[in-house]
Amino acid sequence: MDIETHLDHDVLTITFNRPAKKNAITAAMYQALADALHGGETDPAVRAMLIVGQPAIFTAGNDIEDFVKTPPHSENSPVFRFLQTIANAQKPIVAAVRGAAVGVGTTMLLHCDLVYAGRSAKFSMPFVQLGICPEAASSLLLPQLIGYRRAAAKLLLGEPFDADEALAIGFVNQVLADDAVVAHAEAQAAKLAALPRTSVRTTKWLMKGDGAAAVTERMQKEGAAFREMLGAPEAKEAFAAFFERRKPDFKQFV
Repeated sequence: MDIETHLDHDVLTITFNRPAKKNAITAAMYQALADALHGGETDPAVRAMLIVGQPAIFTAGNDIEDFVKTPPHSENSPVFRFLQTIANAQKPIVAAVRGAAVGVGTTMLLHCDLVYAGRSAKFSMPFVQLGICPEAASSLLLPQLIGYRRAAAKLLLGEPFDADEALAIGFVNQVLADDAVVAHAEAQAAKLAALPRTSVRTTKWLMKGDGAAAVTERMQKEGAAFREMLGAPEAKEAFAAFFERRKPDFKQFV
């Protein structure tokens, strides 16, 4: 399966398992991710969740071919259901990242409580380069987390950043050797699972605070703009250039 789940010692591990396609996420995978997170939220045996990828890749983001064939047309589309579910999760979520985390592979981390990066981790959000806009409330959360100008470089220019920069700007909790990061994240998730359930969930809720409503509102605005931009000439040119392996020409559009 492209999305695998495993419950061990009260921790639900959700694994991207499509290495042949660099863990690129299809609509079916988004649905599986949403279902896994929802299942973790409602299963009393789950006290914490952990998201991991493969040793060489976290996720390349959207599977562009699948995305073009089955674009998200509503808030109920699998990708938006996944983002809503991870944003509204009450139980703690830990992530371990090795290799590239592209697009949603980076923005989903804004909704995780603890994020650990391997030395090979590399983050990027090339939404503008694809003629679309950010999602997952990243246009709100990223400037809050790292400051507007740093966020502008990451979101407007799509500048990638490595594990050391991610640590320096507060995007991840810790950087470890690639062969140690998953075990460390598992240990941290186990610590969370051993703590009083109500205390953990209440503290997370308090830290999220009034910002939760703002996140929901921003995701709705981003989603509406995202869906509209998918049909615009710029996005069509960007996707065509991707498939034709050429540089897009955006200057032709006024």
